Amino acid sequence: MPAIKNALLRYRIIDRSIRNEYNPYPTKEQLRQACEEEIYGTSEGLHICHSTIEKDIFAMRMEHDAPIAYSKREKGYYYTNDEFTMDDVPLTEKDISAIKAASTILHQFKSTSLFSQYQFAIDKILDRAVTSQQKFSNTENNIQFETLPTISGNEYLESVLEAIKKRNVLQFEYYNYIKDVKTIRRVHPYLLKEYRNRWYLIGKSELKNKVITFGLDRISNLQTLENLFTVDPSFNPDYFFQHSIGITVFDEKPQEIIIKTNNILSKYLTSQPLHHSQQLSEVHNNGDHFFSYFLLVTYELKMTILGYGSDCEVIAPLSLREQIAEEIKKVASKY
Repeated sequence: MPAIKNALLRYRIIDRSIRNEYNPYPTKEQLRQACEEEIYGTSEGLHICHSTIEKDIFAMRMEHDAPIAYSKREKGYYYTNDEFTMDDVPLTEKDISAIKAASTILHQFKSTSLFSQYQFAIDKILDRAVTSQQKFSNTENNIQFETLPTISGNEYLESVLEAIKKRNVLQFEYYNYIKDVKTIRRVHPYLLKEYRNRWYLIGKSELKNKVITFGLDRISNLQTLENLFTVDPSFNPDYFFQHSIGITVFDEKPQEIIIKTNNILSKYLTSQPLHHSQQLSEVHNNGDHFFSYFLLVTYELKMTILGYGSDCEVIAPLSLREQIAEEIKKVASKY
């Protein structure tokens, strides 16, 4: 949700805090904690600082005529007019549109308990902050998202995220597609990652003593253990996938990948790069474009290249070119 919409949420939280008769004269720190707890579910100060609250109070005074004053004696904030409430300030049409868009985005995750709580929060905001004239029709359907049938494993999202936050070891049965067997795994959960409508757990396997990716759809009998772990200092979520397309990472050095595309595919790649390392190195008069990347040669990369069909040709490295050629021969033999 855009920053301005978060501000509107904070205004109403600040308003409720100031009007709370059981805790009158809230301090700036108490207002900050209330906003962070309600919006982000934490009060550690990672998202909202004191200066944000100061700006919010100033904006509430200037934009919404909120009669906020500071009591030196009580060392906290109060309303000089006890009848004032932000609930009487209606949202604008732009505000409503933004909240509706956020609601629509979250709707695609409605089958998971982790995200359903945010849908409820948005519905509550609309119920409390939107006047009867501003209510919108449930039949509106202006945005469609890519959707797939509910995938097994999504029911574990909330438990896995909680274990990541609290540093609890997870134990579960994991299904191996190739061997068609289930084995018990103990994992230190580090990160949740979504890729193509599937969720993956990235964590350190106690058995293999290295960071591995696990598909949540292949997990069963998940247990959160009381054992606590310490995150491997060498793991950095911002860099773990930096040379990968998809969710595959292995202990090899990334390579320079060069592909040649026709004029049409080049436009798609220019408007939406395949990877952040993408560079346009050459353009020929016949419309051929040459793009370079710095990547691991993963299964997902090869499937992406094959998906481009005859619009794309691998130039380097030779090993990847040969792998793609061999795969094309296998496909051709089936037709």
